[in-house]
Amino acid sequence: MRSGFLKYGVAAFLAAALPASAQEFGDAAAGEAVFGRCSGCHQVGPSARNRVGPQLNGIFGRQAATVDGFRYSNAFQRAGAKGLEWHIDELDAFLENPKQLVPGTRMSFRGISDEGERADLIAYLRQYSDSPANIPEADPTAMATDHEVAPDILALVGDPEYGEYLSSECTTCHRVDGQDAGIPSIVLWPEEDFVIAMHAYKAKVREHPVMNMVAGRLSDEEIAALAAYFAKIESQ
Repeated sequence: MRSGFLKYGVAAFLAAALPASAQEFGDAAAGEAVFGRCSGCHQVGPSARNRVGPQLNGIFGRQAATVDGFRYSNAFQRAGAKGLEWHIDELDAFLENPKQLVPGTRMSFRGISDEGERADLIAYLRQYSDSPANIPEADPTAMATDHEVAPDILALVGDPEYGEYLSSECTTCHRVDGQDAGIPSIVLWPEEDFVIAMHAYKAKVREHPVMNMVAGRLSDEEIAALAAYFAKIESQ
């Protein structure tokens, strides 16, 4: 919990009310369906605009009441001025009971009582923020005991040039200089470990909302190509 928000005076409420899973993320795909309840007032994604409520791109780590061009209620302006920032716990508390977290808000939304649905919605919104460290990262090293991958998949010979072409989505978060800045380095990973890890994410054996989404879109050949590229890339 951020100290600024503690000063906001709701620390006792959060300590008593937040479920243990508030630190976890749910299923982003399921969260998209939950977001349907919010879409009458809010938008998120590449073409999102302010509507009845502010657009929700980049909400993680953002101070409350700071979206450009949106006129916030006095209640939200006070909350932001007193240090309310949107992180996992704060979003979970707000989605459960908006008026308890921000008394006086104009929002007519009563909240989402189901803990799992809140986690799914948070995972969905997280896809549109730029601070991956806000999601607890899984241990990046996967050994064969973590997930069984068919021998024919492990035998695929990846094309490193194709892997470089595909790598831009990876390097949005993982640094190519080999440094670990809250997101583990994947430079010079052994190819087999990389393939096993990605297939574990793809099968959701390893839970991580962003990695589950990214790996789920990749074919076996594309995973092999990325493994070949990152195994040989020179740290930049």
